[in-house]
Amino acid sequence: MKYAFISLFLITFLLTACNPGLEVATSDVPTQTPERKLAKFEPADGKCILFVGQELEALGGLEDYADGYYDHFPAPGGFTMYTGISTGDNSFGHTMVGLDGIWKTHDWGDGPNNISLQLADEDFADQALAIGFWMVNHEKDIAKGGFDNTLRRFGNWLKELAPRPVFLRIGYEFAGPWNNYDQKAYKKAFRRIHEMYDTMGVTNVAYVWQSHGADEPMEVLEAWYPGDDVVDWCSYSFFNRHKEANMVEFARKKGKPCFIAEATPTISHPDPARASQGKTRQTMLGDAEQAEEAWELWFKPFFKAIHDNPDVVKAVSYINANWTSHRMWDDNPTFQEVDARLQINPMIKERWLKEVTTDRYITGKDDVYGILRVE
Repeated sequence: MKYAFISLFLITFLLTACNPGLEVATSDVPTQTPERKLAKFEPADGKCILFVGQELEALGGLEDYADGYYDHFPAPGGFTMYTGISTGDNSFGHTMVGLDGIWKTHDWGDGPNNISLQLADEDFADQALAIGFWMVNHEKDIAKGGFDNTLRRFGNWLKELAPRPVFLRIGYEFAGPWNNYDQKAYKKAFRRIHEMYDTMGVTNVAYVWQSHGADEPMEVLEAWYPGDDVVDWCSYSFFNRHKEANMVEFARKKGKPCFIAEATPTISHPDPARASQGKTRQTMLGDAEQAEEAWELWFKPFFKAIHDNPDVVKAVSYINANWTSHRMWDDNPTFQEVDARLQINPMIKERWLKEVTTDRYITGKDDVYGILRVE
């Protein structure tokens, strides 16, 4: 995400010198793990690919969507979008057709999605693509081969994207109760997709296994793990319960890089009863006081997770969305009062740029394909 064995003192010095606002305790910086072979598209230690997502309005950079991240910041190293298989299911007035949001503009409640628009635009050239691939309600059929034709169509499209590197998050947030995946079928489906694409000669995809990043002890993660031979990257979501996440240590144990694949500033509600139900505080980055609180309680821990784990955390994706504008989150206690757009607050924008323009992050200014050893 090539190993450089740097002294603990030098690591600490570099972190604090580049990021004076971040307090990095010496004891928090892990010692180097034994040298291992880098995973698919994994950069060297101390480097982290910056992705931004996760729909057209959040990203911008297009003629009809011109007030997103790409319109206010230098291009990241990659962008995140979504698609999946849930043919026939209804989502906020949209009937899923399968592989939604790839070739046509679809809105299943989380804003407009159309990956083809970005792939055709120069602003998104030479960047990596992360895809959240859902299979809710259909993992058993996928595991049995019931959607092989659809998967082949998807695989052929992925193959055509080469040499663009694709990080494919199959059945992301696998243990999340909102997905209600069958554990056995989920692991079989993950393996079936990987093995099918190997047979098809799809070589530009890294396979990412993502948890929801809360209340998942190591034994639960182990029970859901599809296997070392089919997982290239471990991954998790970084929201209000990030302190409970065990995925970084699990990835280190497995000798895999870790991708913080979903991250947006959410802060647990001060009332424990409401917090236990997933309720978060109102966090509108356009409000100066709430933005400062978000910086202290969410952004600093987020960056600390990156700096404390240079051997493992090799990619992150920030969700630059106004969650309040999307129907999907109207009744969701975690996101219903969150506007995470970085560009709407000068203080947040300045601090974000100070962080992500350091040499630690792989962004659009870099030779992304070269760094990730894309063939």
